[in-house]
Amino acid sequence: MARHLPLPPPRPVVHPLRTSDPARSTVHRLSHHRMRVTIDHEPLAGVTPAMLLWWFRHIGDSLTYAGQQMSGYLAWHPLDHIRWELARPAPGGGAGEGARYRIVEAFGRRDDFYVDSVERVEKLDETGIRLVRRIAGIQVFQLEHTWSAGREGTHYVSVMDLGSGSPLMAPVNRHLTSRVFPEAMARAWVVHNVEEVGVLEHLLPGLVPAEGG
Repeated sequence: MARHLPLPPPRPVVHPLRTSDPARSTVHRLSHHRMRVTIDHEPLAGVTPAMLLWWFRHIGDSLTYAGQQMSGYLAWHPLDHIRWELARPAPGGGAGEGARYRIVEAFGRRDDFYVDSVERVEKLDETGIRLVRRIAGIQVFQLEHTWSAGREGTHYVSVMDLGSGSPLMAPVNRHLTSRVFPEAMARAWVVHNVEEVGVLEHLLPGLVPAEGG
């Protein structure tokens, strides 16, 4: 992937970042050189599913973080996030279902774990968000975050699927999971995703309007 956006200086880490628990994540190699990465996050105290829905619809909005004005995306992970763009609005406008998100980030602030990708939002409601990328109409990437209310806070699960289930796509899958997004990068993403999801516990309460809670 082209590395044309420089990594900005890190923003202040206002709240301690969560550490990943190996028992709560898995990286599985599947048939036809596919890979699936699953994270069962610790509950998000003080966060509701409605807050998460609001957040993903307003991820590019400006907010005040550590005394500075910046996009919500940059505050979401103060070290790794580089840029978020609404590459294409949803049919009804904005960043809702049917929109295309451009996401630029570098896991662990490492250049070899740099991502600059555009995905379509194929689902966004109070149960979760699903981002999909296709090549020639064939799905090669899916990232789904699902959430639900629990006794200790919102239960949040992330599942990333790399590669197509078609045997004909095995060579493409092999390239994807060995060169573009290899297992080392997938494991770095686990650390990154655990950290950014944990930030929501501190970022959203007090930020989301009452109707989003």
